[in-house]
Amino acid sequence: MPDRTVDEQFLQQALDLARQGVGLTSPNPCVGAVIVDAHGDVAGAGTHTYDGVKHAEVLALEQAGEKARSGTLYINLEPCSHQGRTPPCADAVIASGIRRVVASMDDPNSVVAGRGFDRLRAAGVQVEVGAMAEQARRLNESFARYIRGGIPFVTLKSAMTLNGKIAPSRDASNTALLEQDQSNRASGTPPGGWLTGQTARAHVQQMRHEHDALLTGVGTVLADNPLLTDRTGFPRRRPLLRVILDSQLRTPFDSRLVGSAVSGDVLIFCSSASKDKKTRLCESGVRVEDLPPNNDGQIDLHAVIRRLGQLEITSLMIEAGAVINGAALAAGIVDKVFLFYAPKIFSNPDAVPFTAGVHSGGAIDAVQIKSLSFHRFGEDFAFEGYFRDPYQH
Repeated sequence: MPDRTVDEQFLQQALDLARQGVGLTSPNPCVGAVIVDAHGDVAGAGTHTYDGVKHAEVLALEQAGEKARSGTLYINLEPCSHQGRTPPCADAVIASGIRRVVASMDDPNSVVAGRGFDRLRAAGVQVEVGAMAEQARRLNESFARYIRGGIPFVTLKSAMTLNGKIAPSRDASNTALLEQDQSNRASGTPPGGWLTGQTARAHVQQMRHEHDALLTGVGTVLADNPLLTDRTGFPRRRPLLRVILDSQLRTPFDSRLVGSAVSGDVLIFCSSASKDKKTRLCESGVRVEDLPPNNDGQIDLHAVIRRLGQLEITSLMIEAGAVINGAALAAGIVDKVFLFYAPKIFSNPDAVPFTAGVHSGGAIDAVQIKSLSFHRFGEDFAFEGYFRDPYQH
């Protein structure tokens, strides 16, 4: 009788290996594999990376060699059953003589889900599915959304005060405050300074590393002059794509985003802009693309995520201001929210709220957030929750 505790220990190792692929696997899923021989010893392990081509289970099998025979494969995702860039992994598992496969979840691709397990069972391999499924599902939720719908998984991230304000009011009569904001803008610090502490901001960098692209609006570029880079120092297969919604191309040529553009990693979507502006930005290394406006005269957010899906962007994080936040929620493109709260209150009624703007659909209806979880970052805290299940859409 298999020991469930032992199984979970080895599955945890496989999940830890899979997480090593974050930033290196997209548009493929993160997969880790551990092979335990007939004596209960680890004989092989593997982590998939897109550039490495070979899948995690194949790497583990190659390392294990003959020790794989009569052993157990622990893996967070179903071995593939179709010919892609590599032959079907299920066939390699069968050929190795593996006796048992313990996996966390099916392949989220509805076209192939379950077929790898069916092939293994037909060959006499014992298959067990479902252990540590929640960890496995969260790890590859972006891949699931992308492979099932052809669009990225969208996370709306914001930081605010306890009363839901994302920035202080801007008092045009306060010269000292305006001078401080100008100094902040030169360094990329938000007006009024940072809301959250270093621990929370470090987690934001981790979140950026986990995403293929970030999106903001030109209003944030003008106010904050951000870089929107991944500053974790962890390796990435592709540069983080920095996306700006700027219908009239008001992005300053001397902004930090334009000045740091490398290899097309800054993409501006516009809807009405002069040819001269487009040419000058492109000469600075920025990609500029036209997209049609929606009924509000703004860039159509559904068109944005469709275009990003065409570029094989599997995950998008929105880091923007109140207008973009409101537009994204009203358009229904957000899959998940991650909202930081600082133990502060802006009492001025003119402080900037979390969402703002009038949209063709009217007021934003209340939408139930599901699978809510709570996180603590020093004195700050955050709520994480889902609008929809990426494995069902």
